Amino acid sequence: MTTPTTTPVTTPTTTRFLAAVPALPVSDARRAVAFFEEALGFGELRHEGEGLGILRRDAVELHLWVADGSAPGAERALAGSGSCKIEVVGIDELYEHCRRLGVVHPNAPLQDRWWGTREFGVLDPDNNLVGLYERVSATSADPAKGAP
Repeated sequence: MTTPTTTPVTTPTTTRFLAAVPALPVSDARRAVAFFEEALGFGELRHEGEGLGILRRDAVELHLWVADGSAPGAERALAGSGSCKIEVVGIDELYEHCRRLGVVHPNAPLQDRWWGTREFGVLDPDNNLVGLYERVSATSADPAKGAP
């Protein structure tokens, strides 16, 4: 590992970042895959044994990896410690679907945020938090007073 320097570092200007893939730690890949299929409409791309599930819906890919203690960095306690946010279109319909399934996080109901999103959160079976949001116009709410 290198020590940070005070000399400015220039990043490559021709490099473009194209996507990010959330990777959530789970205790049971099959159960987690089933949840994301039913609750959020993801389709399974690959499930190799019990260690990894790869899902996709539209342009979003999601990886689910089993924290089973089989290797350093895969300790069982990590299952349920992850979170990610996914941008969607049609947030109201998705919220109603998730609400009916009972998977909406009790502290993350659908709400408009002052930074310009309408969002809510769901918990997977391991309690990983998945935030779902749609971009809307920013409100004039004062961020110091919290979200509306």
